[in-house]
Amino acid sequence: MSSRRDFIQKSALIAGGTMLASTLNNRAYAIFKNRVMPSDQLNIGAVGINGMGWTDVQSALAVPGVNLVAICDVDKNVMDRRMNELAKANYDTAKIKRYDDYRALIDDKDVDIVVVGTPDHWHALIMMNACEAGKDVYCEKPVGNSIGECQAMVKAQQRYDRAVQVGQWQRSQQHFKDAMDYVHSGVLGNIRTVKVWCYLSWCRPGAIIPDTAPPPGVNYSGWLGPAKTVAFNANRFHFNFRWFWDYAGGLMTDWGVHLLDYGLIGMNMPVPKTVTALGGRFAYPDLFEETPDTLTTLYEFDGFNMVWDSALGIDNGPYGREHGIAYIGNNGTLILDRNGWEVIEESKNKNKVSKPLAKVADNGVDEHWKNFIGVVKSRKFDDLHCPVQAAAHVATIAQMGNIAYRSGKKLEWNDAAGEFNDKAVNREYWIKEYHNGYKLPKV
Repeated sequence: MSSRRDFIQKSALIAGGTMLASTLNNRAYAIFKNRVMPSDQLNIGAVGINGMGWTDVQSALAVPGVNLVAICDVDKNVMDRRMNELAKANYDTAKIKRYDDYRALIDDKDVDIVVVGTPDHWHALIMMNACEAGKDVYCEKPVGNSIGECQAMVKAQQRYDRAVQVGQWQRSQQHFKDAMDYVHSGVLGNIRTVKVWCYLSWCRPGAIIPDTAPPPGVNYSGWLGPAKTVAFNANRFHFNFRWFWDYAGGLMTDWGVHLLDYGLIGMNMPVPKTVTALGGRFAYPDLFEETPDTLTTLYEFDGFNMVWDSALGIDNGPYGREHGIAYIGNNGTLILDRNGWEVIEESKNKNKVSKPLAKVADNGVDEHWKNFIGVVKSRKFDDLHCPVQAAAHVATIAQMGNIAYRSGKKLEWNDAAGEFNDKAVNREYWIKEYHNGYKLPKV
């Protein structure tokens, strides 16, 4: 760890110490309106800045004392666009170093925090390498692209003792916390079923197109990294990576880790005993995705069941919402989503538990970054709203659902061993094979 970094952390201890935006806005530069002591300055370097990684940068820069000193992306066109946006917002781009290899950014001694905004199949390598180099990490969700990666990432955080926040920013929104207080109060009565759903009409995949050469400025081998080598196809690149098993896990891991997370929090973070899943490419079999456009997954817990229900290309989900979590109790049902929460009373209930819609009053990504930066300075890791351990828990449960679907089996989970009782399924799905000379670090 650099002496500069030691100074930042010691000084902080002594002191007691939306979504995919395409352009920067003025709120991201609150730093320029605040006088911040040098000992409280923190420098971030961002790897993967095409989508959510750039939203993270904007929220990071809204925290006084946070500076962007390095960016890294395998697409030069993306870096050019982001530098232009920074220049238009009057950010001093001369101080920002550009890299096309994440390892060079991690080696940069000016970088205190690494932001991981890459496709999922890169998360484990970059996060673990950054921790080993003494950097704190803000990693996009899902934390890992397999159960094995999730477990390795937790071990890396513990070994290198770094602050690692995962971008499940709903954990920093007040209305989600308020809803959990209500669920945990017991007013709903015994909760027998938790329904979690995601119906997204705007996520419909496109038509199949032929392979081509990579666009100019794209380091395609750098984009593939540990994934197996295949010809470039625009349908697998940038946002669309999430519909291919080599790089991600479809809606189950993309939105599921946000929504299943709160299904689990409401029920005090249990572990399922069994999982089974049915689905397929029912709606759009001729389009380009590998992951299912329709999926129903049933998780069996002690005392209740949790159901995951997802559909691409339509948005008429349960209770008239495109996404949400419903806690179905004897006295009423609490319905929660990113727009707020409400309680619908059972018709024969006499306790009057109904609640009108409570609306959103904060920006979850901004609040998530405030929490993270505070912990980077205090080193009180228990204060993180989404530490890697919590993110690995829900990502593992999302992966269970995908593995049940892909294997076509009802699977029993052995929590003590951290794997399924079905050895053949473990061999095939517990961790993805790494290619092109990349290896998952051993910790």
